[in-house]
Order: sequence, then C-alpha cells, then structure tokens
Amino acid sequence: MSGAVWTVDRAAEVLLEAERVRQARGPITEEWPELDLDTAYRVQDELLRRKRAAGERVVGVKLGLTSRAKQRRMGVDSPLTAWVTDAMVLPIGEPVPVGELIHPRVEPELVFVMGERLFGPGITAARAMAAVASVHAGLEVIDSRYADFRFALPDVVADNASSARFVVGGVAADPRTLDLAMEACLLEVDGRVADSATGAAVQGHPAEALALAANSLGERGIAIEEGWLVLTGGMTDAVNIGPGTSVVGRFTHLGTVALQGV
Repeated sequence: MSGAVWTVDRAAEVLLEAERVRQARGPITEEWPELDLDTAYRVQDELLRRKRAAGERVVGVKLGLTSRAKQRRMGVDSPLTAWVTDAMVLPIGEPVPVGELIHPRVEPELVFVMGERLFGPGITAARAMAAVASVHAGLEVIDSRYADFRFALPDVVADNASSARFVVGGVAADPRTLDLAMEACLLEVDGRVADSATGAAVQGHPAEALALAANSLGERGIAIEEGWLVLTGGMTDAVNIGPGTSVVGRFTHLGTVALQGV
C-alpha cells in the first residue's frame, strides 16, 4: 500500500493486519500527520465494526491514560476510551497466549460491572458510582501494534488503546462498601513485587474515570450499557509478560488475580 492515500478504512486495515501477522509498525501519524483525535476515534469504531462482522461481541469499554501523570505526558486532560470484546476475555486460570501477541504487557485494574445504563454528558462521579453493580480486581494485557509502544495520541486511540486480553477476578464487591481510592494492589512478577498503587492512581478515584468515560462517549452518542464491563485504567506501570512469566495482582479487599504466559 506504499504511496496510497490514508483514510479511515486504510488505517483500520493496516492496524488489523499488524495484529493478524503479529508485526509491529511505526506510528501512523508519521505517515498521516493530519490524523486527529476525532478521526482516530472513527478508525477505532471501524476496527470494531470489522471485528463485529467477524463475530466478536462488545462486552464493555476500557479507559486509557487515566493516570494524571500519563495525561500530562500526552498533553490531554481526560482519559481515552476504547472497546472490549468477548474475544479479549481470558477466563480465570487460562494462560496468556503470548505467541498470538506482539509484545504484551500487563497492568492491574479495577473493573466495574454496570448495573444500569449510563449515558452522558452531565454524569458526575456520584451518579456513575450509583450505576455500578459490582467492582472486581482485574489484569489487562495490553499489546500495542506500534514498535516499542511508541506513538502519538491519535495513534493509540486508533489502535483501540492497545487492547489485547484481560481477566476479571472472581471476587465481586459492592463498590459502595469500599474506599476505592484507597484500594491497594501489589503487582508481582515471578514472585517478586514489581510495583504497587491504589485506586487513587486512576483519575484520583475510579468513579471519576467512569464518569469521564460516560461523558466522552455520550458526546459521540454512545451509552455505557447495563451489564457491560468497564476497565477503569492501569493502576501501575505495565510489566512485560513472556512464556513462563507469572504476573499476580494482590488487592486489599478484591482478592488475587493471576496470569501466566505460555
């Protein structure tokens, strides 16, 4: 496709091909500098349309750049949103098929299961939390289609925020009974603590991230539906996972969730 004009369809095709052949590429913005955030979300939606046409089903949304430090680095003031489908779900105990991915990394998350439909704009953190049925521990496997995870903001939006796989822990808690800003996680790699954080790392409180996601999606006419999962964003920096690597997240009240690379 050398020399071809860049379009939403072409960008979606290039990213899907990189995922299919497990070959990282350079940022699209280096070849298509006009790619802006609005267009990048159109690419993301086209990726989803093609995945749904192939039989995948939307099960929720995920947030990226929920850390204020990461936002400052990328020059934004709110999280990114992206889609999660049933093809990304790893059942508890199932290993991560690292051979199907490019350069996977793992980060711990707080995961909401929605009890009500949430449709912005105008959603506050309190209203967002009232719509949550349960909160769980989770581990997300991210896998950028860009070499060395090097990209500009529109690149990562188009790439569906580096989505790949995720696992949700089996402990379901009422979020109103927990101080989620203080819910802590120790992230272990091969039995050694690699990082730690609390829910405050997620936009100050994961309910704030959920509200911002609902409002951002609402501006595009999209609701967060009842029953959907919402991955609220990485609590710590992501760690590499390869064949034989064990990654465990130990949460204060939400139990332990683990992944093993094969």
